[in-house]
Formats: sequence, structure tokens, C-alpha cells
Amino acid sequence: MLYRKIGAEIEAHLRSGDDKIMIVEGARQIGKSYIIREVGRRLYRNFVEVNFAKDDETNALFRNVRTLGDFYMALSMEAGGRLGDRDDTLVFLDEVQHYPQFLTLLKFMREEGRFAYIASGSMLGIALRSTTSIPVGSIVRRQMFQLDFEEWLIAAGWGREALAHVRDCYSRRVSLPEAMHDNLMGEFRKYLLVGGLPDAVNTYLQTHNIVRVREVHEAIRGMYKEDAAKYESESSKRLLVRRIYDMIVSQMENKKKRIMAKDVRGKTGDRFEWFAEEFEYLVSSGIALDVHAISNPRYPLSESVRKNLLKLYLNDVGLLTWRLYEYNIAPVMQDNRSTNLGAVYESVVAQELRAHGHELFYYDNQKNGEVDYLVSNASEQSVLPIEVKSGKDYTTHRALDRFLSNAEYNIPSAIVLDNDREVRTVGKITYMPVYFVMCIERVRPADGNFLF
Repeated sequence: MLYRKIGAEIEAHLRSGDDKIMIVEGARQIGKSYIIREVGRRLYRNFVEVNFAKDDETNALFRNVRTLGDFYMALSMEAGGRLGDRDDTLVFLDEVQHYPQFLTLLKFMREEGRFAYIASGSMLGIALRSTTSIPVGSIVRRQMFQLDFEEWLIAAGWGREALAHVRDCYSRRVSLPEAMHDNLMGEFRKYLLVGGLPDAVNTYLQTHNIVRVREVHEAIRGMYKEDAAKYESESSKRLLVRRIYDMIVSQMENKKKRIMAKDVRGKTGDRFEWFAEEFEYLVSSGIALDVHAISNPRYPLSESVRKNLLKLYLNDVGLLTWRLYEYNIAPVMQDNRSTNLGAVYESVVAQELRAHGHELFYYDNQKNGEVDYLVSNASEQSVLPIEVKSGKDYTTHRALDRFLSNAEYNIPSAIVLDNDREVRTVGKITYMPVYFVMCIERVRPADGNFLF
């Protein structure tokens, strides 16, 4: 059984007595249903699961439900004698976006409180477009991602004491012992090949066969592309969504790596805003990660976004290395400093930062160049720049140097992630191994600091 951090949050919510309904969101095939089942069956005597996508393909009991009365009737037909009361019955509404009217009904389910509820959705952002009444005060939305690197390490057999030691070294800015560093880099390279999609991880753990792992990647990529046909009614939009999704890998090999409007249809003069809905689909569905350009890096970063400059990354680094290297593991697994893994490293760092709660931005200045990532540090009301280096010239970073030297920006520190074992600070820059990205979490104040 794969350990998932969000399981503790789901359990805490269900045990808290909070009557708001949690919706776990995220791309398909990241393990939402699995972890909800695991927690729900452990906490409740009666666990009732209703998959709306499956319902639509079979008996369609819930397809035309519009009232609570109709819902309870359909639920009783589905669950029979497994329905008790709120204390012993959890109703899990899976793929809730498939029947958007249920997003409105959640409010009334909460108010009546007949059962405990939890829901999941893989296209919730898309479904909310057509929802007339969003039950804002009745739901708790939580984003879920595929396994991050720390969860991968747990799956690989790393214990809590070893992980705590890694985190302690990160916080104290000290290097790991050589043997531990080599072990971590080995696991990190495997993670680059397999990624964090649960089916791919389980297949790797069972077979250690890259061909079998890539079969999983191919199936999931096909599923993501087919999903566009379900949730975009216009055929022209479906084609553009698939075109942009396919473009992500090729754009990663360019120096600037950002999506250019003229490349979407191959027409000079096309404008970025013409494809806003297609970009929104890819991001809202969770199959792409968006990184927005910032030219004036002031906190909060979201207020300085340049809307027409956007980078997109695949949501899973395993899908990227499959497209780049197919079955050849040598470019990733061999410790060859001449191999340029820049696109791969940037992708996995984006994946990790997003999974840790960070909004993603990058610095773009025509005169000074680009810095890979900027993240907000709310506790210090400041900005943290992060540069990602995969080669031996990791101390060369002109754009970052110019960025830090600008007194108007008032940036206190920066991180360069690289392959070297040694952690060292030079001026404002701390160099550290790339696996320490697992420790760069969004800073949250202690509970006591919420009081005012």
C-alpha cells in the first residue's frame, strides 16, 4: 500500500466533526479514490461509494437526480442495507464533476446531515464553469497530486528517522554523508524515470521493468488526451487542447521553454488570449502545471503576473522522460555530467513545488534574462528565487546574479539546486543537491499565530 500524505488530512477532517464536505481534486490516476477508500473504510462501519462516471455508463441511477429526495431514493437502490446514519456511514461521491448538478446539491446534503460525505473530482475546474450555484460555504477543497519524492522514498523503504535527518540537514544547511547522498541521488534518478503516478510506481516496485512502466505511462497519456473529448464540446477546441498538450514536451527543449501563441496553430499573428480556454482546461484538469512570468518580483507575486507569458510542464516527470528517452534509462541513471537534463530537472522541481502548495512563477526580463522559479514566502513577506542546474557549470547563473543585485527587488536569499553533494552558501546564494526540493514547502504559521 502506497503511503499518501493527504490521507492524514482526510482522516483529520472526517474525525473533526466539521460538517463541511471535503472535495479532493486532482488529475485522473493520481490515487484520489484509493486513499479515500482506505481512510473511509477504516473509519466508518458503512462505506458507500458512488462513481458517477461509471453510473453514466451503466444503470444511470443518478444521471437525472435534481433533488435530495431523488438522491436518497437512488442511493438506497445502490447501497441497500449499508446505510446507517451520520456517525457510521460515509458516502463517497467519486468523479463528482461528471454530474455537475451534484456540486449544487452538496449544500443541501450538508444542511440535512443525514450521512457523512466526501467527494472527489478530476475535472472540477471545468465542471464549475457550468455550475449555477457553487456551495462555497459548504465544501472544503483540497488539491491532490501524484506521489512526491518523499512519498517515493517511503515506498522505496526509507524510514521516518532517515527522512527526518534529511530535513534536519536541509534546515541547518549542511551536507549529507557521501553514502546517503549517493543513495538519495540514485533514488532521485529512478523517480525521474518512473514519476509519481501510483500505477507506474506500483508497476516499478513489482517488476523493476522500464518497458512495463512505460506501458502505464502510454496508457495514462492516452487517457488524458481522450478526456478532452469528454469535457470540451467543440471539436476545434478538443483538437487545440491535444495540440497544446503535445507541444509541452517540444517546448521544453527550447531555450525559453514558454508556449508561443503562433506555434499552437502554426499561424503568425495568433494571440495568446485566443487560447485561454484551452490553457485553462489543461491546468484545471491537472494534467499540466502552469508557471507565469513575473517582471517585477514584489510580494505577493500573483499581483505582478504577465498574462501572455506562460510556461507549461507535464504534471508528471515520468511522462516527460518517457517522451524524451522511451526505454533508454542511461541518460538519466548514469552519472554523466555532460548529459543535459535541464528540462527534466526543471519539470520535477515544478512538480515538487506545486505538490508542496506553491504557486509557480518565473522571472522574465528582456535585459536581465530569466530565473527558473520564484515562490512566495508569506511568513517573511518576501520572494525566494530558485535556479535549477543539472550540469557541471552550476555556479554560472548570470540572470540570477543580476536579479539578486537589484536593490529595488530587496531579495534576501536564493537557492541553486544541483547535483553536487556539498551544501554551501556564497553571498545570498545557497547551493544544495536537487533532492532537497522535497523540503521546500510552503511556510505555514503555527496554530497560535492564527489568533488575533
